[in-house]
Amino acid sequence: MQYIQNALFQTSDLKTRTQAFKGTSGILLYLESVADAELIERNVITPLSRSVEDKELDELFTTLGFDQETSLDKGVHGLIEGKCLYFLEGNPEFYILSTPANYLRSVSEPENESVVRGAHNGFIESLKVNLYQIRKQISTSNLTIRYFQIGEKSPKQVAVVYLQDVANEEVLQKVESRLKDITLDAIITTGYIQEVMEDNPYSIFPQHLNTERPDYTCAHLLSGHVAILLDGDPTALIVPVNFFTFYKTLDDYSNRWMIASFVRIIRLLSFITAFMLPAIYIATVSYHSNVLPLQLFFTVQGSLSRVPFPPLVEAMLLELIFELLREAGLRLPNRVGQTIGIVGGLVIGDAIVKAGLISYTMIIVVALTAISSFLIPSNEMSSSIRILRFPLMVVASIFGYIGISFGLTILFIHLVKLESFGKPYFNPLTPLSLRGLKDTFVRFPIWSIRKHQSSSDPDE
Repeated sequence: MQYIQNALFQTSDLKTRTQAFKGTSGILLYLESVADAELIERNVITPLSRSVEDKELDELFTTLGFDQETSLDKGVHGLIEGKCLYFLEGNPEFYILSTPANYLRSVSEPENESVVRGAHNGFIESLKVNLYQIRKQISTSNLTIRYFQIGEKSPKQVAVVYLQDVANEEVLQKVESRLKDITLDAIITTGYIQEVMEDNPYSIFPQHLNTERPDYTCAHLLSGHVAILLDGDPTALIVPVNFFTFYKTLDDYSNRWMIASFVRIIRLLSFITAFMLPAIYIATVSYHSNVLPLQLFFTVQGSLSRVPFPPLVEAMLLELIFELLREAGLRLPNRVGQTIGIVGGLVIGDAIVKAGLISYTMIIVVALTAISSFLIPSNEMSSSIRILRFPLMVVASIFGYIGISFGLTILFIHLVKLESFGKPYFNPLTPLSLRGLKDTFVRFPIWSIRKHQSSSDPDE
């Protein structure tokens, strides 16, 4: 008893209760913060108090999972997991009874991944519930789950999910080896795993796809990808991925192929707008205004004549204001955040234009850029594009169109060299795959795409 109290540093939520069995004094220990007190009362204390002489302890705890142990360290670990310990005087062994408390929220649709058509359920913080949802979607014996314990001081369970006959063996080996190499004290969210397992941690582009949707996870599993789930986190990590994976949604496969292709093209065009539009505007008004039609040239120059700052400072100032409004809207409650975003944008935008600090044309450019960034389905990819446009604006203000070309060349080289678990990040363009192009820029009809991808090329 003293050893366990010292191991838990005399924690106040450690509860003890004396309960004899067949005339032999015994003691029950549990942590009230993680153990279910009602379950202990109903399935442990009540059977012990009503026990008869001809029954042993093994016969009393038939409704609970239990183990017999002699190691007190294992007993301490069991207490932390929500189990209770039962000691009998004079017995070197003690019982570890499974009585964890479960405080789970209901299965609901993720707020940031809503769909028009399809299932409206999402992952929650329970790993068992999440794996149940995956197994309900994919009813096959080839669905394989591997468990790992990660965390030196506070271990957590991680599940690697894949289809045995479809997943790439090399990718599986890399996933498992990188998980085993994690030596962090604790894993709080899947973001820890994501950052440690990336091929290139210094790249601004995400190399894992995050999703809270079971159906979207299952769609990737059927395509040969691997899913990584963490107990206590509703997010699944999908690997390997390519650049175009972040511009696909489940609605692409719920709608007819012509509509889905049209929407996907708009989504990919939004990448160009969100990334390049401010830089093109800065380069045009600074060095290449002769490319504008005459009437448009006078309109733009008239708008710029009252602004005391160069176009770069003007763009940076407005982008900074917009980022502040975006962050404020995220941190405040939903209703207040929406009000701040709308009212703040209108009031500040109108005030800075009337004050002559920003031109009307720059307001239009930044507004189009912001709207385009919202079209990107992945929040991580959207954040990457938002950051990348700042250095592109700088080179555009110094070198004009040549600077933009130089920046795009560096970006393209980086994307071509980047890999996700050994698979090309810019696939199916490099290396070129005609089969992969059927579901990249547009979506061909389902019947023209193979039922599942080859296990050697899951990203296609």
